[in-house]
Amino acid sequence: MGIAAIFTVSGKLPSMDAVVAALHDADTDWLVVAAAAELFSMAMFARQQRRLLLAFDVKMPRHRAIALAYSRSALAISMPAGSAVSAAYAFRWFRADGASRSIAATVMVLSGLISFVALGLLSLTGGAAAVAMRVAEVWRTHQLTVQLSVAAALVLIPLIVHLARHSSTKMRVRLPEVLRTAITDAREVAPRHWALALGAAGANWLTDLLCLAAAAAAFHLPVTLWQLGAVYLAVQLVRQIPLTPGGIGVIEASLLAGLVAAGAAAGPAAAVVLVYRVLSCWLVLPAGVIGWLVLRTGHPVTADTPRVGVPV
Repeated sequence: MGIAAIFTVSGKLPSMDAVVAALHDADTDWLVVAAAAELFSMAMFARQQRRLLLAFDVKMPRHRAIALAYSRSALAISMPAGSAVSAAYAFRWFRADGASRSIAATVMVLSGLISFVALGLLSLTGGAAAVAMRVAEVWRTHQLTVQLSVAAALVLIPLIVHLARHSSTKMRVRLPEVLRTAITDAREVAPRHWALALGAAGANWLTDLLCLAAAAAAFHLPVTLWQLGAVYLAVQLVRQIPLTPGGIGVIEASLLAGLVAAGAAAGPAAAVVLVYRVLSCWLVLPAGVIGWLVLRTGHPVTADTPRVGVPV
């Protein structure tokens, strides 16, 4: 999709004058909301990691968790294979704050899984709402079709569950050791920690979406919240494919193509993409450097501390 988006916007990029004109007419109140939403999103990412550590009796101070969230995010968006480098960096700082190797690896894995699950739940919720609205419309005109679809689902769902259970043993044997350890350790996590970590992950995604929505409102884009949500979720799927560090170029092209396809003018749409990416990506880089300094100052490396001096 990212490559398709690049071809879609190729030759259709707005002029600089159109972008500048859109920036000049921006509603500054909505820009403040966008910035606040992105700050809250990063705070929720930090809270997610801190809650998982606490589930294993490892206490990381709030300011260090926020510093780690920014510094590892800066690594993820600025380096080739940034996600892997970011995970290794987080693992080392988890160890520096008292986590064993097993717990640090488990928290690292669980944090990634919870983020993925939260994004999936967000996608399913939005999709279910859209489907419900569509089903309500179809029910009025094609009741028999809806009834047959429900009957088919009632037959297929138990069959899928049975097949999944039947194959679970074979799948478990093939799991990597770190993932098997994480699954084993995860059984010790109390339900309230799961709920709070998942809630933080969901809030992380939702407030990032709110940042994009506020930017769209600032430039008066004629797109509905449903359209904006669909574009956002599609871009997040593209983002999981590491074509470039931080998705640079690909995400911008995908966002612009999606907003234009939803009915926005190219100039204001480009301004929205610019503001959103500055807040969610480019400003994270200097903030990551500050976060790295905070971590180094608050917990200097000694002979007894795992090496964590990876520069941002």
